[in-house]
Amino acid sequence: MPTAQRESRPALRLLRHLLPHWRRLLPGALAAAGSELAAVALMAVAAWLITRAAEQPPLASVGLAIVAVRALALGRGVLRYGDRLLGHDGVLRAVAGFRTRVYEALVPLAPAGLPAFRSGDLLTRLVADVDAAQDLLLRVLIPAAAACAVGVVATGTAAVLLPGAGAVLGVLLVVAGVLVPALVLALSRRAGRTEKALRGELAALAVDLVEGAADLAAYGARGRADERARRAAARIAVLERREALTTSLASAVVLLFQGGAVVGVTRLALRAHAAGELPAVHLTVLAVLALVSFEALAPLPAAARRFAQVQASARRLADVLDTPPPVIEPADPVPLPLPPPVPPATGGPLGVEITGLRVRHRPEGPPALDGVSLRLPPGHRVVLVGASGSGKSTLIAALMRFVPYEAGSIRVGGRELRDCAGADVRRAITGMTQDAHVFHSTIRANLVLARPDATGADLREAARRARILDWIESLPDRWDTLLGADGATMSGGQRQRLLLARALLADPPVLVLDEPTEGLDPDTAAAVLADILDATRGRTTLLVTHEQSGLAAADEIVTLDRS
Repeated sequence: MPTAQRESRPALRLLRHLLPHWRRLLPGALAAAGSELAAVALMAVAAWLITRAAEQPPLASVGLAIVAVRALALGRGVLRYGDRLLGHDGVLRAVAGFRTRVYEALVPLAPAGLPAFRSGDLLTRLVADVDAAQDLLLRVLIPAAAACAVGVVATGTAAVLLPGAGAVLGVLLVVAGVLVPALVLALSRRAGRTEKALRGELAALAVDLVEGAADLAAYGARGRADERARRAAARIAVLERREALTTSLASAVVLLFQGGAVVGVTRLALRAHAAGELPAVHLTVLAVLALVSFEALAPLPAAARRFAQVQASARRLADVLDTPPPVIEPADPVPLPLPPPVPPATGGPLGVEITGLRVRHRPEGPPALDGVSLRLPPGHRVVLVGASGSGKSTLIAALMRFVPYEAGSIRVGGRELRDCAGADVRRAITGMTQDAHVFHSTIRANLVLARPDATGADLREAARRARILDWIESLPDRWDTLLGADGATMSGGQRQRLLLARALLADPPVLVLDEPTEGLDPDTAAAVLADILDATRGRTTLLVTHEQSGLAAADEIVTLDRS
């Protein structure tokens, strides 16, 4: 989508993602409008009934009104319950589907395209900004639709009883229900964009303060980082107070128009009654109708303010949805000769051949890899060693279709990699990357991420081969032991072995292990490498490391040197 179009209609684009769920959303919207209409009708009929009863008519002449009052009172409660139940059910389902859409847009960006977004800010977009779609429906569109329905019905009813009163009421309803919220929207639009950007910045700063606390303390920068976070929070507070003041003043203006409508309609009704043109019961109905019809307009100033924030969130989400993936998928992908997805997988039917590979991280930048060739025969364990910065991780990223290569060839199972779909490539070539994460969940949950249909026996076998089964079974809660964030409750060696077990459980045709001993002391690193080479015997495996010891069992050792 062109940038200008995206900037001018971000909320409309957001709404398009929600429209497929209209069948679930429509009943809630109708219930909300019906509830507001029932409230107005209840007050109008009650006013007519009280005024008519003062004339002491026969009971039969007011019997229908008595039944109507009871029905409207009960119906209003039922409709309000339906509004809350049906509206929230439909909206939550629509937002869940949209959140999945945003997540799917992030998948092809990972990992090479994600550095364009700071981690805390990206999380804010995925959570808070997606939740803005919920507010677009519940707090903006549904209240606006209900207010519109009430305004049309109230104006039409007043016009039938007294045309002049209908004209006055209609004009004031339009001014209070359209112009006042439009003014709030205009005043809040810029503040909404600024506030959303600041909230994303604050989230990113919070992540930096938590995850980088040790580094900040070591360099004496903790105070400056704290001050930046406090300044961002203070600016958000100022914007929130300013927006709250704007909304409050707008609500007061709506109340003024409400009072003006009551006075204007009542004066016209009194003159018509004095001239004998309007019955007393209709005079009371008009006065009450002018009063209660504005109740449906009360949420609109807050809805306009929220709409400005929704627009800002929609722009931030558009940035994610419109970010081009680092690797362009082929129009007609060539299938890879993958083994059947039935465990246990065969573990090594595919070979990899890399010839003259050249990769750049930026089009104008120097090559990260240039002229690299590597052969990985089926069933062989090849160890790729090299100093930091030699391009080992770049080679892995190119092999897994995370970054494009501008020259050379990568052939997997005889197929050129750039001609294959990225999802197929990552089913064939996967394993343990440097950014592999241990989630704050149980050991079982962390392992079955690799293969959701894995049985208990599969888990035990993978853990045994990774030399971590004895440790797991020694724990009080065994497989249900809760691990800390990113494995905080584990030692470095235990964490790496758990990640190895996850990679082995996935059992891809080509297993890739990128720096599996990162951050470990030399003795632990040598032990983990020995266990890895033992666990991968007979599998097509590419082990990337900067360690030079513990590699005697490898089938081949290749050194990557940029010089």
